[in-house]
Amino acid sequence: MLRVPYTDLEAALHRAVLNLGLVDQPSPPASVPAATLCARLFAETTRDGVYTHGLARFPRFAAMVRNGSIDPLASPSRTSMLSDFRAIERWDGHRGPGNLNAWSAMSRAMDLARLHGIGAVALANTNHWMRGGTYGWQAATQGLFGICWTNTLANTPAWGSTQPTVGNNPIIIAVPRSFPGVGSTTLPPVVLDMAMTQFSMGSLSAYAQRGAELPVPGGYDLDGNLTRDPAAIEASQRTLPIGYWKGFGLSLVLDMMASMLSEGLSTHQFPLDPLKETCLSQFFLAIDPTTFADPTHLSQIAESILTNLHDAPPEDPAKPVRYPGEETIRLREENLHLGVPVDPTLWQKLNDLTI
Repeated sequence: MLRVPYTDLEAALHRAVLNLGLVDQPSPPASVPAATLCARLFAETTRDGVYTHGLARFPRFAAMVRNGSIDPLASPSRTSMLSDFRAIERWDGHRGPGNLNAWSAMSRAMDLARLHGIGAVALANTNHWMRGGTYGWQAATQGLFGICWTNTLANTPAWGSTQPTVGNNPIIIAVPRSFPGVGSTTLPPVVLDMAMTQFSMGSLSAYAQRGAELPVPGGYDLDGNLTRDPAAIEASQRTLPIGYWKGFGLSLVLDMMASMLSEGLSTHQFPLDPLKETCLSQFFLAIDPTTFADPTHLSQIAESILTNLHDAPPEDPAKPVRYPGEETIRLREENLHLGVPVDPTLWQKLNDLTI
């Protein structure tokens, strides 16, 4: 792998998204210029060690812009209130870039939460949001709890079936540890970013490309046996839901909630071609706890929980117990210092604008 300075990676991605037709105009309700923000989100994902959903995902993003699945100039817009309860709104993404739509939706949910204590946006007609954890970090670093999820094309069998029927439908839950204007130290949040399959589709592909075995079984082979072989799982298309039937059930209800609340499409309505996986449905929820609780006390509760977690004796002394998102901070610092790992061929294509 090649190590590239973060600023160089972000600049190269910015040139590439401009070449795809994005422009540097604000995309309401977010106030950051669209092309700049899109490039930054791809770059930050790679910087933070989520390599499957950053630069490595960019060629598919570019292909979907070129085949018309993604409209690079589209901006999300509010379609209606769901009721007189003003804390929840419905928005239409108009098939715009998924990371820009998701950033805008969480931004709006955060604004609503600051007004009402809680805010939510149901988003229809959007595209793959890349790293879902981005939008949890977005909320929690500003002192808000953030919860969001998306549906996907069918890539996981329903429990009791061998045919992909439900999506891996990732859910993100982010918990702040510090709050703006309180104290002199800003602590990184706890961010859980998980798919409904034991390994995301991107992770399976990455293991398969390396010829590496999964650390735990991640699905079934063509004979119906649990396996750690990622290539065998890709061949069978039988990924393993987290918690077996529990993961399947959670995937199903997340799809139902996102599509019903947004009045968007459901998993069974998407084509199975990943390059035509568009018009997804998503949901974003933000909670501002400072509207009803003492932020200092909230921080104390969080720290007592994490202290207790870190005091747990590790099975392997070389691998201390970590909270979700803790490794992200370490990788972020390492990659900012040493450079971001990128595939040399992909880096050359990016700079040549041939992706």
